[in-house]
Amino acid sequence: MTVNEKELAERVIRISGVNTRKCMKCGKCSGTCPSYQEMEYHPHQFVAMVEKGQIRKLMESNSIWTCLSCFACIERCPRSVEPAKLIEAVRLCVIRQQGENHLKANMVPELLDENIPQQAIVSAFRKYSK
Repeated sequence: MTVNEKELAERVIRISGVNTRKCMKCGKCSGTCPSYQEMEYHPHQFVAMVEKGQIRKLMESNSIWTCLSCFACIERCPRSVEPAKLIEAVRLCVIRQQGENHLKANMVPELLDENIPQQAIVSAFRKYSK
């Protein structure tokens, strides 16, 4: 099942809850990013690319794995655009497409372990299901 770029962009925006149109392209998010040097696409570029619907490029980029999820970009943004949430949403799209590895409800009991907090199982179920 292939998903077109527009559907992917809508999915990323829905998952992240970010309004990319608020971005004024000031670059403060990228200026504060500790992973800036290692990233192919920087936080401000992520926002612009999501707005343009260039999700496939982002999904193929190592930048989604280089992001530290430190949220420095979110703290620095004067318009509260939250680029890190977009990066996480693209990561989720990649993870969900890899073999369509969705966690099914009937798989949860075998994952239960007395040492794993219940919150971790619930979080994984939410993350890996649609």
